[in-house]
Amino acid sequence: MALKGHLRDFSLAQLLNLVNLAHKTGELQVSSGKKRAGLFFRDGRLIDANLNHGSDGNLLTLLQKGGKLSEEQAQTIRSHVVGQSDKELGLVLINAGFVSQSDVLQTIRKHLLDVVYTLFTWEDGDFSFEASANPSDGKILASISLDGIIMEGSRRVQEWEWLQAALPSLDVTLRFTEKPGASLQDIKLSVEEWRVISFINPRNTIRQISRYNNMTDFQIRKIVSQLMEKGLVEAVGTPAGQPAKQVERAPVLKVPQIKPPPVRKGVILRLIDRIRGL
Repeated sequence: MALKGHLRDFSLAQLLNLVNLAHKTGELQVSSGKKRAGLFFRDGRLIDANLNHGSDGNLLTLLQKGGKLSEEQAQTIRSHVVGQSDKELGLVLINAGFVSQSDVLQTIRKHLLDVVYTLFTWEDGDFSFEASANPSDGKILASISLDGIIMEGSRRVQEWEWLQAALPSLDVTLRFTEKPGASLQDIKLSVEEWRVISFINPRNTIRQISRYNNMTDFQIRKIVSQLMEKGLVEAVGTPAGQPAKQVERAPVLKVPQIKPPPVRKGVILRLIDRIRGL
């Protein structure tokens, strides 16, 4: 399947549909400016994906990002792990009772889907398909049908257009509203929403908050829009390069701090012993 071209001529949904219908095995490489992505398929099913050569896709980072490990736990384990593949580390974590097999597989699956759905928001770029390419050794692979991905990705394209219209610029700041639209006792926030809230500051733009939390433009726009719908925050300021408007500073809404899960030092020590014994 020798295939090269541009996303403006052939959409990602069309590319995935070709791979799906032809039950192809190989890698679809997509580039847009400095951004790079690789999608790996086996018999027309997604098995691996990475952004920018997998710089943020190692297992420890993903488990920490997904709330399966606290930052302190991940740092402690990382300091004692050298040269272990994701498969080897995942096996050690599972055998030590640190995470379950389901935790690992769900985390990997979510990461792959996040990468693919991010590509649906790329409006321009080049692509090529390499039939002989395989994921690197030691990666934990999934097997995800493309039918659902194509449907969900197409839906997200429409949602992305709406989010861009609702929040045109990320170079503005956020502040808490004086009067939330609902009782705070009735508001339930996700972990990602709490992370965004914890960085709300007159000096932090939405774009900076997204970088602090390693979020894509789609993710940060969606979370901020949800917080706005709940009446908790509002955007203030103007994009860089435009004259600033006077805005009244609202009193800061006090929100509870998220405490990471307690560090089980005994488990970590046993885990380190297992790693040393490999």
